[in-house]
This record gives sequence, C-alpha cells and structure tokens, in this order.
Amino acid sequence: MRKPGMISSAHNPKIQLVRALVAQPKERRQEKAFVVEGVRLLEEALQARWPFRYALFTGELSSRGASLVRRLQAENISCEQVEPRLFDTIADTENSQGVLAVLEHASLPVQETLSFALILDSIRDPGNLGTLLRTASAAGVEAVFLPPETADAFAPKVVRAGMGAHFHVPIQSLSWEKIAERVKGLNVFLADMEGTLTCWEADFRSPLALLIGGEAEGATPPARQLAQALISIPMPGKAESLNAAVAGAVLMFEVVRQRKLN
Repeated sequence: MRKPGMISSAHNPKIQLVRALVAQPKERRQEKAFVVEGVRLLEEALQARWPFRYALFTGELSSRGASLVRRLQAENISCEQVEPRLFDTIADTENSQGVLAVLEHASLPVQETLSFALILDSIRDPGNLGTLLRTASAAGVEAVFLPPETADAFAPKVVRAGMGAHFHVPIQSLSWEKIAERVKGLNVFLADMEGTLTCWEADFRSPLALLIGGEAEGATPPARQLAQALISIPMPGKAESLNAAVAGAVLMFEVVRQRKLN
C-alpha cells in the first residue's frame, strides 16, 4: 500500500524540476539550482551549510541514508518520500542510493587577494572537469575560473566526480575579460606540450594561476593571450600527452610541493 503523502506521479512539480535540472544547463541557470544525488554528497552539502530547496528519498534506504534524512528533517529541510519506481526514473546513477536533493546554485566568495587560482579552458568532459575540481580542493586552490567554452560545473556527472569540491572551492563561470581582471597580478602558467620550461624548473612559489587547456584541441586563443609562460610536464615514455585531469593534478601538486619546501 502506498504511504499517504508519498509522491507517486511523474507530473509532480518537484519531480519535473529534478528532471529539468538533471537534463538541461539552461534550466540550471534559470532556476539557479542543481541536483545532488547520493548519501555522501548530501552529507558534504549539509556539513558545508549549503542551501537546500528540498530532498527526495525512497523507503529503500541504508541506515546511513535514513540517518541523513533525519538530519535533513531536523534542519527543517523539506523531505518527501517517492515511490521507488518513480525515483528510479529521476535518478542519474545506475545504482541509486535512494536519496537526492535540489540545492541552490550558491557561489562561495572569492577572496580579494589570490595566491593560487585555476583556470580550466575548454574542459568539456564531465569526468575530467569534476576530477580537476576535486584535485583543486585537495591541493588548496583558492578559486577556479571557468571560461564560456568549458562544461557546466554543476551538471550531475561533474558534481559526482567532484566528490564535494563544489561545497569547498569557489567556482565561477566568467568571460575571458572578467577572468583576466580577476587574475591580474598573478603569474599565469599555461600547460602546453610545447612549453620549453618544465614544471620542475618553473617557480611556483609566487602567486599564480594555472591554466589547463581542453582535452582535444588544447588551449584556446584567449587562453594563450592571457598566459605569461608555457610549461610542460616531462614525459620520458612514449605517450604523446596526458589526460587533462592527470596533467592538472601533476601541476597543482607541484605547486604544493614547491611551497611546502619554501
């Protein structure tokens, strides 16, 4: 028997909004909201005091999932149960944990003076973008700037790959003109296979911005115009290039290494 008050209709406004937010960047921009799915990510959002609109869940929750729903309810966040079959139609993962939420598209403030920024140019693969954001959070990057050619940072696959980075690192989608203003005074290093300066030789101790180009065609002309130096990663093997997320990780943690030694 269906529990009274349980959402069972695909025409329910909350169900329809989740579908729209999962599918369309335009809807995420217009609604200023995005969807987060899974127990761990919702725990991260709750701990970060991120603004929730509402949560949806099924009765088929793990003990940790049920505990999460109780915590959300204790915070006066609207939580509604959804019939399992209907929930499966809106979940964006194959093996759903039975809980998701619509969060406000809030933006963490960017501090006035930066010493470590990341610019992701034309990164269109959601997995790569999410991994770069996760690595940025781990490496202590203070702000991530995304030019128009880059994928939507709040798409479901990016959020999942980011593993909570969205709740800890300021992420801003800006025009190249605005990005140039924001990194003014920083040394801008562009990762490029043709760079004659290797990342082991470059001085990353001063305030800087790392600029990582796209997976297929590399950096765009505006990125090259902004860059002050081209840096490469030594590769003694036979591979022609590194995945954008891997290259970004190598460079970010070289910054960490140099500054730790300083």
